[in-house]
Amino acid sequence: MGSGVGKTTLTLGLMAAFKQKGLAVEGYKAGPDFIDPSFHTLVTGRPSRNLDSSMIGPSTLKEIIYRGSNGSDLSIIEGMMGLFDGKDPTGFRGSTAELSQLAEMWKGRIEGTTLNTLLQ
Repeated sequence: MGSGVGKTTLTLGLMAAFKQKGLAVEGYKAGPDFIDPSFHTLVTGRPSRNLDSSMIGPSTLKEIIYRGSNGSDLSIIEGMMGLFDGKDPTGFRGSTAELSQLAEMWKGRIEGTTLNTLLQ
């Protein structure tokens, strides 16, 4: 999945649908982006956060997810470009795939649902 294919539109639709069902939805965006998280915040009524694993270490990312998801029923991480696109062309560093792996740490709730993973 690349740029301009509707990831944000689909993400916002999912967030709105879950919110309409009465769930508290927490949004995240992979990478350094300020536009999409603004839309997430508008739809969910909760501050959306950026998750950039090429600039922030795993323990800090986990803390951001843990704190941001406090009080939520569902967290959605909107990926960026391709599932494996990141800082390192030979590894996962900075990719949506890496964020998906890190988010798997929270199995008790439906957290860490990576949109790109669902669509691939």
